[in-house]
Amino acid sequence: MLLSPGMDLTLRPMKYPLFYEMYKDAIKNTWTVEEVDFTTDVGDLRDKLSDAEKHLIKRLVAFFATGDSIVSNNLVLNLYKHINSPEARMYLSRQLYEEALHVQFYLTLLDSYLPNDEERKAAFAAIENIPSIRRKGEFCFRWIDSINELHSLKTREDRQKFLLNLVCFAACIEGLFFFAAFAYVYFLRSKGLLHGLASGTNWVFRDESCHMNFAFSVIDQVRREEPDLFDDGLRRDITRMVDEAVECEMAFAQDVLGFGIAGLSEKDMRSYLEYVADQRLVTLGIAPVYMSKNPFGFMELQDVQELTNFFERRVAAYQVGVTGEVSFNEDF
Repeated sequence: MLLSPGMDLTLRPMKYPLFYEMYKDAIKNTWTVEEVDFTTDVGDLRDKLSDAEKHLIKRLVAFFATGDSIVSNNLVLNLYKHINSPEARMYLSRQLYEEALHVQFYLTLLDSYLPNDEERKAAFAAIENIPSIRRKGEFCFRWIDSINELHSLKTREDRQKFLLNLVCFAACIEGLFFFAAFAYVYFLRSKGLLHGLASGTNWVFRDESCHMNFAFSVIDQVRREEPDLFDDGLRRDITRMVDEAVECEMAFAQDVLGFGIAGLSEKDMRSYLEYVADQRLVTLGIAPVYMSKNPFGFMELQDVQELTNFFERRVAAYQVGVTGEVSFNEDF
């Protein structure tokens, strides 16, 4: 079974072809940081953004500075070790490359947006020095540490602990923290600001959506193989975890919106986070909790060709187009 201890090396006969197809599709979805043009962004930062918007951007890039590195660490330390499928490990190897690409993108972003060395150092130290970012970091590290001592998933309890780690990173970190960050970026783009950041974010968004899709597919496969793992206790733990993630992200929202930004309120941000959280819970087979609606029309209307129809169309905007339909049944 998928979470059985060991390291299966046999690709033929292929037991989990879906993961291999995901790996091949990921290879086709290749982009490079050099394709992103930040030229107009620098002018926007200097001449067009309000002080409140500049504060938002500084907080956002400070979160970006370490966010994907945290995901990479969990992938290497935990996911690769315990998902016993050579096809899945091929995908995880590709995901690790994509996380490194995102780190490069955000490093380039910081170098472009924060030319002052001291400001850059402060951004990288934000996970220790800015309370709203530190809170999100502590949430992430707690779930990484929760299975650090598990060398193999021998018991039912071990496997449930692993599933909670996987759910945390798919639904809460990639699926909530990063989706909240994307909303801030697309809000600014809806005002005609920071097109370079938004262009690169389109590609990061696609990658993160694929990472979530893979993790949820792993969870679905485990549910088919070991349905007894998905008991009421696990569902309660997942619901509590997602609720804590919403509150962590709301603390960040209160920070980034603290100076007041017209058209972007804390109330709407909570509604959006609750809406996204419900989407994640439903994907995991758990009843929605919040019943909130998406208040951000710009998330549905922004960049129709590149974003809104991403889940229903062929991806042709990469260097190598994907053949076949791309559909993740995902909502903003």
